Amino acid sequence: MPTLISDYRRDLEIRRYPTYIYFLVPLAALVIQAWLPRVLGRFMYMDLPLLITIYFALNRRSPIHGTVLGAILGMAQDGLTQGAIGIHGIANTVVGFLAASVGIRVVVENNVIRMMMNFMLTLLSSGIVAVVVRVLLGLDWHSNWMDELLRAAGNSVIGAVMFPLLDRTQNRD
Repeated sequence: MPTLISDYRRDLEIRRYPTYIYFLVPLAALVIQAWLPRVLGRFMYMDLPLLITIYFALNRRSPIHGTVLGAILGMAQDGLTQGAIGIHGIANTVVGFLAASVGIRVVVENNVIRMMMNFMLTLLSSGIVAVVVRVLLGLDWHSNWMDELLRAAGNSVIGAVMFPLLDRTQNRD
């Protein structure tokens, strides 16, 4: 367990990115998220705005930044769908806060840890969406948990490929 805890100053520093990365990457994620379900239909197992929220929250290590980014991306994602506004906003806000809080304590450079975090946070997001839809809105939840497990596994694999690519965009001192 000692290898998981940040002991070095380099591990504790906040990752910084060029300003355009904070705008282009979430915008690209939203565009792809809105476009791909029309092409892939039911077999769309990724949630790019959630992955971007997790990535920036883990690396910035700021719960406020993770919360705000999750809320903005979630609300934008809801605006592009036919569903109720705020469902993904709530889920991404909670996930952004938790990812940033964990990022403070855990070294997030390891891809295995990143994959596990993506898997667990995607399942948490699905659970929050299910609770909001069924309990708060009183609507039917049209999904089974095997699909949600496949979605979480798909997000983990996509994150394992996407996160090292985004790591290359950070500012180096």
